[in-house]
Amino acid sequence: MRSRLWAMPVLLCLVPAIASASPAPQERAYGPAPLQKLDFYAAEAGKPAPLIIFVHGGGWRRGDKGNAGSAAKIEHFTGEGYAVASLNYRLVPDARVEDQAQDVADGIAWLVRNAAKLGIDSSRIVLMGHSAGAHLSALVGTNPRYLKTAGIGMDRLAGVVLLDGAAYDVPAQMATGPGIMQRVYGDAFGTDPARQRALSPTLQAAPPNAPSFLILHVDRADGARQSEALAKALQANGAAVRIEGVEGQGLRGHMALNRSLGDDDFPATAIVDNWLKQVAAR
Repeated sequence: MRSRLWAMPVLLCLVPAIASASPAPQERAYGPAPLQKLDFYAAEAGKPAPLIIFVHGGGWRRGDKGNAGSAAKIEHFTGEGYAVASLNYRLVPDARVEDQAQDVADGIAWLVRNAAKLGIDSSRIVLMGHSAGAHLSALVGTNPRYLKTAGIGMDRLAGVVLLDGAAYDVPAQMATGPGIMQRVYGDAFGTDPARQRALSPTLQAAPPNAPSFLILHVDRADGARQSEALAKALQANGAAVRIEGVEGQGLRGHMALNRSLGDDDFPATAIVDNWLKQVAAR
């Protein structure tokens, strides 16, 4: 994508909750805290099914597991033979970003332990996150400490899909990202440079990493810059990476990537479908 890139605030978006027409979720607790819950959607056909785990956005301080995008997304992926789980996690300021990443890892581990009951294939798990959820997904997919603490290894992830994140290199984003976002970044990542580096997937890309990544970004300067840097770091450390610029500009495009994914006529749907078939399909 070579059209003019927009630098706009993107990590605070709240997308519409899943409509009532979507498949009925089964809510499950993966931990004792009120927000340590997930919604599970069984695949329409066959068992055991590969699993997509979705991590919502919201600037690390907002959002909900209902923000998996739209009924179309859930219906599309379950119709394609995937089970889907949408995770809640504890929010800033009551929790740290480190705690949020651990919540994601703990949710994955709970699903692995309960795979037989849920009818999922725990060898074909894809982690997918949007916005701040893309950052958390990338962090869990690059820094093995979180999955290790949860009692599983990086080998449990078949791949990671990142939907328009912009904080993969936290110090760089805090230095050059949109000014309107600086308070959000400060609340999430603080001022300690060592902590900021530890929470930066691009700077944590030494092996072991998840084996395969799909990185999508819309038309905005910071998202494209951050996505490209992460892709280069992962490729340099042996991960298979596909990076794509997709239609949409700025905040509107950022929101649409999450909301419209799963629509048959939305170009990003085919990109994700083709990648999933290579990485985790039945």
